[in-house]
Amino acid sequence: MCSYSIPFCLQYFTDRLKNGTNSTQPDTYMFGNMSVLLAQLPLLLFTLLNSFLYQHIAEKMRIAGSMVFILLLFILTAILVKVKMDQDHFFSITMATIWFINMFGAVLQGGLFGLVGKLPPRFSSLFMSGQAVAGIFSGIAMLLSNIFETDSESAALGYFITPCAATLLTLCCYLVLPHLRFAQLHLENVSTKSTMKEPSANSSEIVKVKLNNFNNGFDDSETEACKKLNELKQDPTEEKSTVPQVFKKIWVMALCVTCVFAVTLSVFPAITINTKPSGLFDGKDNIFVPLCSFIVFNVMDWIGRSLTSRLQWPSMKSHLFPLFVVLRVVFIPALMLCNIQPRFYLPVFFNHDMAYISIMSLFAMTNGYFACLSMSYAPQLVRPKDAETAGALMTFFLALGLSLGAGRSHTVMLQLSHYPPNMNMVRMTTV
Repeated sequence: MCSYSIPFCLQYFTDRLKNGTNSTQPDTYMFGNMSVLLAQLPLLLFTLLNSFLYQHIAEKMRIAGSMVFILLLFILTAILVKVKMDQDHFFSITMATIWFINMFGAVLQGGLFGLVGKLPPRFSSLFMSGQAVAGIFSGIAMLLSNIFETDSESAALGYFITPCAATLLTLCCYLVLPHLRFAQLHLENVSTKSTMKEPSANSSEIVKVKLNNFNNGFDDSETEACKKLNELKQDPTEEKSTVPQVFKKIWVMALCVTCVFAVTLSVFPAITINTKPSGLFDGKDNIFVPLCSFIVFNVMDWIGRSLTSRLQWPSMKSHLFPLFVVLRVVFIPALMLCNIQPRFYLPVFFNHDMAYISIMSLFAMTNGYFACLSMSYAPQLVRPKDAETAGALMTFFLALGLSLGAGRSHTVMLQLSHYPPNMNMVRMTTV
């Protein structure tokens, strides 16, 4: 359904498709594999299309329109929890909703990254941190569901109602955004360019005076505003760069964000979901996985993303940045050597729970830190008027990293055992 709903309510879907007759019978619908396929394809396809076509579709239509359709689809999914129907019809409707939710999600994500790219760099960090917080809530929901042994239908209803409320709140916030004076200053579009073809000599001073009248706590507001105004004043008739031209400036950051998520999705959560407790959580499998895999990952991921608002090292032009991103590949064998079961080929080297938690913490923190820096650096490498294009391109390469990592997870699992990987889990992560 989406990155967080499918893994946590998988039992609900499998029960509905088996009609509750025999929980041990094989999944003839291959729900896990099909859900991943129909989630990845539109995500990758429409983030790519959005990179080229976003200029021809109004921003409000792409963002607000996508949120409206996502809201309606989640409402439909929540209603279906209480509606009994034939398994074939239920499967077809569910697959269709998965496709369309991820299709509109791809357009929405590209639009939001483009929107945030117009703002000062600190907002990119805040935006990425917000995504990680969503993962924390999902992990807590999974933990509470396991502790209280909630039935699959009630848990699924809660999982689907939650994104309905979150989407509605987000839509309201977006509609309020254009009325904020700070947003009006930074989110100027082509109409601004036409009204400022002959700016007066004291335009920067006027902007400064206005900013002093409604200072809202952002110290660099004057600098950012005047910088944008001066650029328009230098060449107000200059057109936006083409997509290939923008890509030439941000290709390093694009490859970095692809590498970050490809490494992460190679082992999390498709591989780490099979980790067994040994030490602190012996005999507490229902607590260990949601707490030590999902909650630990998302909390440390959030810390890594939040850290970029205070620390930005290495710099965007440093050769150390792509080097550190590539070095994250060492986490793949490190996590493979933890107590993941079943396994037939590799020994367990990090057997204790604390070893697994330590590796997972570093793995998650570096994921959040380098992913957030990549997404923050890219718009800074282009002119402000090309920031939206850069954001849309970075969204595509982020989705590409997710897809590559999901495909790689199958190979990683085969290196541990003869059994196929838990493919229904490959998309459970924060973007």
